[in-house]
Amino acid sequence: MKKNTAALIAILGGLFVFTIKLFAYFISNSVALLSDALESIVNILASGMMLFSIYVSEKPADDTHKYGHQKIEDISSAFEGILIIAAALLIINAAVGRLFVSVQLLEVNLAIAISAGATGINLSISRVLTRTARSSGSMALEGDAKHLLSDVISTVGVWIGLFIVQATGWQFMDSLLAFVVAALIARMGVGLIVKSTRRLMDQSCIEEEELIISVLKKQNPTIIEFHDLKTRRQGNDVLAEIHLTVSDSMSVRMAHDIIDRFEKDVNKEAPHIKLTVHIDPETELST
Repeated sequence: MKKNTAALIAILGGLFVFTIKLFAYFISNSVALLSDALESIVNILASGMMLFSIYVSEKPADDTHKYGHQKIEDISSAFEGILIIAAALLIINAAVGRLFVSVQLLEVNLAIAISAGATGINLSISRVLTRTARSSGSMALEGDAKHLLSDVISTVGVWIGLFIVQATGWQFMDSLLAFVVAALIARMGVGLIVKSTRRLMDQSCIEEEELIISVLKKQNPTIIEFHDLKTRRQGNDVLAEIHLTVSDSMSVRMAHDIIDRFEKDVNKEAPHIKLTVHIDPETELST
């Protein structure tokens, strides 16, 4: 499935799920279910941002963006994290208003049944996004898939709490569980922001660096040593650069062949690594 198609499914599914969850709140009068519905608004906005970022990221490199536009997927993830935290604050505000006010819960069992249908849709969309993210390497899709999965988990927690309210009559549990849901959502939002910020700050890609070194060790022994290996993530790709030291007497043709073979071997192992190699003469080692 194409990334754009998966993102569009997430938006349409999010609108449908929000409608169902809002209906569940109206028939139950549960602030916990209201908090669950409010999170769906965030899901819709995040999916919209994800669709836009995927559209931009797939544009080819141009004169003003010579490395392409894939960094926007990281910006999208950070924005999604901010929206998630905003939703958590809205949930806390609603829960505080109900904490010291006794409100009679209504058709809770029916509301949970309706909410279960919406949660099933979210789980299905999350699986679609996860499969597409794995096949395409899209971090934006992966982030949205995890977001929806967290929504599923928090919703199940709400159901458990409502069953406790029915069994014990402790209505304060409705607000208390809304706080728990808000905490789970906020934690997820912070996690997304941290992960996106690390990528925007060009954190090194350790796994890819180890792969490059392992491939390099299998190359022609005329390579004396290597240094200044650097990596950073650019959307779905990893941009890497490395310096190889060879004999001063080596011809340009031979050095070119070494680089060409090295790059091809790396791409066989990891096509997403875009490698740039710089050749240094052996005499530079002593300077």
